[in-house]
Amino acid sequence: MSIPGLEQWLASPQGRYVTAWELNRLDLAVSDVFGFNALQLGLPECDFLRANRIPLRQKAGESGAVDVLCDLTALPFSSHSTDLVVLPHMLEFHADPHQILREVERILIPEGQVIILGFNPHSLWGLRRRFGQDRGFPWQGSYLGLQRLKDWLKLLGFEVDRGVFGCYVPPLRQEKWLQRWRFIERAGGRWWSLGGGIYLLRAIKRVHGMRLITPNWRTRPTRAKALRPVAQKELHLD
Repeated sequence: MSIPGLEQWLASPQGRYVTAWELNRLDLAVSDVFGFNALQLGLPECDFLRANRIPLRQKAGESGAVDVLCDLTALPFSSHSTDLVVLPHMLEFHADPHQILREVERILIPEGQVIILGFNPHSLWGLRRRFGQDRGFPWQGSYLGLQRLKDWLKLLGFEVDRGVFGCYVPPLRQEKWLQRWRFIERAGGRWWSLGGGIYLLRAIKRVHGMRLITPNWRTRPTRAKALRPVAQKELHLD
């Protein structure tokens, strides 16, 4: 799946502003995740696994410079084989986000983690998408509210571990205006914490434990049968 206008947007001041925040937050989020296999689905232009120390780190997607070219709704990975999955903006720009999440749940090991990046519809960025005239990237996406995404994850057996909002600066195009509005970052995080343009959400795949069957220690053990002594034969010497 190729997203129209993505590469141009990533090279713009607006795109650099967003990806700088996302890369910084992902570095913090993945640095303490260990295992054997880590996977980034989509957006191969950015290396969101660069701070992770898992030995095998791969990028998979439907187009671009990926390690595995595949359909995101039918991932070519074994069930319970992946420790970490990063989903940067794939859910809001794909026709079947539910199936992507189902596939992520399938390939993750028990206690495996998924980290999702998304545009917040309840923000200045969301208002720009709703009322703006520009339909290029990132405004053509179907933004997912955080509560809606949490409900989807819960239905799949995930437990939301933590989340954070960022990018409170209005979606301005020019670098000079983005810089002039940087003062709002700290104020936004303090007074309007849920209004950031971007959110990062981390969830853990929980698997209900099996019931452990233990021995019934109250059952009295069966007494061992005593051996009857064999009568010794007397030896008569002639």
